[in-house]
Amino acid sequence: MESLKYLNKYLLKYKWTYLLGVLFIILSNLFAILMAPIVRMAVDTVTDSLIVFRHFNGFNLNDEIINMFTGYAVFFALLVLISAIIKGIFMFFMRQTMIVGSRYIEYDLKNEIFDHYQKLSLSFYNKNFTGDLMNRISEDVSRVRMYLGPAIMYTVNLVFLFMMVIGVMIAINPEITLYVLLPLPVLSVSIYYVSDIINHRSDRIQQKLSEMTSFVQEAFSGIRVVKSFAIETKVIENFEKESDDYKEKSMHLVHINALFFPLMLLLVGSSVLITVWVGGREVVYGNFTVGNIAEYIIYVNMLTWPVASLGWVTSLVQRAAASQRRINEFLSLKPEIHTESAEKVIFNDRITFRNVSFRFPDKNDFVLKNINFEILKGKKVGIVGLTGSGKSTIAQLLLRMYDVADGEILLDGVNIKSLDLVKYRSLFGYVPQDVFLFSDSIAGNIDFGLDQSEKDGAGRPEQIREAARVADVLVDIDSFDKQFDTILGERGITLSGGQKQRVAIARAVIKNPDILLLDDSLSAVDTGTEGTIKQNLIDAMNNNTSIFISHRVSVIEESDTIFVLDHGEIVEQGSSAELLEKEGIFAQLRAKQQTNGLTNGL
Repeated sequence: MESLKYLNKYLLKYKWTYLLGVLFIILSNLFAILMAPIVRMAVDTVTDSLIVFRHFNGFNLNDEIINMFTGYAVFFALLVLISAIIKGIFMFFMRQTMIVGSRYIEYDLKNEIFDHYQKLSLSFYNKNFTGDLMNRISEDVSRVRMYLGPAIMYTVNLVFLFMMVIGVMIAINPEITLYVLLPLPVLSVSIYYVSDIINHRSDRIQQKLSEMTSFVQEAFSGIRVVKSFAIETKVIENFEKESDDYKEKSMHLVHINALFFPLMLLLVGSSVLITVWVGGREVVYGNFTVGNIAEYIIYVNMLTWPVASLGWVTSLVQRAAASQRRINEFLSLKPEIHTESAEKVIFNDRITFRNVSFRFPDKNDFVLKNINFEILKGKKVGIVGLTGSGKSTIAQLLLRMYDVADGEILLDGVNIKSLDLVKYRSLFGYVPQDVFLFSDSIAGNIDFGLDQSEKDGAGRPEQIREAARVADVLVDIDSFDKQFDTILGERGITLSGGQKQRVAIARAVIKNPDILLLDDSLSAVDTGTEGTIKQNLIDAMNNNTSIFISHRVSVIEESDTIFVLDHGEIVEQGSSAELLEKEGIFAQLRAKQQTNGLTNGL
């Protein structure tokens, strides 16, 4: 129960909903119990009427006795019907409060988990599978809801029903009550052990389901790779193996479930038999009536499901505790990168890398070593180097996706660690190396980074078109049947690689950011389109700071300052002309790429 204590804040939040549910439970049980004495009186009245009828058999009073008997029967039937209706009404209200309350908490908990996921840093997502994250926010939360709804409701119902029913039964006959209740503890304990086995097997099934979810998610996300390598058959075979394992575990659970209801019916039947046997004997001795036997059978049936559910509820609580433990595992994680501040974040002068070194978590080797450079406001900066030289890492550090291991990054002389994270990142318009588009319209993807107030503005369509023009993707979009309303597939699969990159550039440009950061985001376009986009960006971002990161010299050679990276160190810096004069790495890289370009052209 330790892990479930986390939910107490939600129970406190919705305390009046749950307290009202408890009131409805009491009233529902009160009218349920009321039906048993009515049935007893009805049975005893019928029995007595039959005795009287036999004594007056052949007399004129028989008709009057039959009419009286009919009247009593109708009266008691109406009382039972009214009690059942009122009980049903309060039972409806009971579920409407406690089950609905659990749904409210489920809603709040899912939002809390999702909000917390958003705050966690990239290293968290590098360590965990998407399928597992999805399972915790869906399947695990659903298990927790079963504790907050049915488990609590049936437990409270059992407590009050037991107190009320056992009290009435003892008041009638303590000895018979003891005999009648003997099988019920055995029923509860038996179901508890069966439920415990069910719980363990359910956990294994849940784990397998999480693995299958991750497998399917990866298979669908990488469908282009699967088809291009023509390995659909192999993927299907792997999925069949996963499915067979899942089926085998599920069948084991089904076999255990098959014991549940027969066991319950056997023990319930035992209580009814004891009631009839002991009660019948007392009737013979004159200490009991036939109506009492009927009354006791009703009480036994009333207690049977709550007692039987005790084992089931215990299983629900165990499963909820296991799920909440998994949820708490992530909720207890503190964001590695998080700063909140009321102060505004404004870029006035320069960004400074001072003695910056960095290595990824759980890695020993440094990706960047003692990096020192400045990016002045309004300038065009290029960062170039071979694959693995640390270019993209600089982009991640600029956005503070990771914090530096040594040194510091300053914005106008202030360490970015002390700046509000959201406000700081809002300075950037970022186009990542691995472009990601959402399953939304093209327009929705382009204006994704805008505030809602900006999206609702009258000039939004014009802004979107202008951003698309700057990214040189407007002609492509206009050629689609639905143009900007075209819905993209998952991860933008509808578009080509070059089109996805240009839509992502438009998404960054529409923000009119203080700093435009492009991380190798022109790699999928041809040289002609590259030149057009570069010129459009220079014109559109004339007064803004632009940072071009690329392994292609042609992308960055018009920058005011170029930094050349090699094995995590800045080995050269200056303008394109200055670097060419040095005849160093930059000049060699440019010559090699130009030669390759000419060769490809031939």
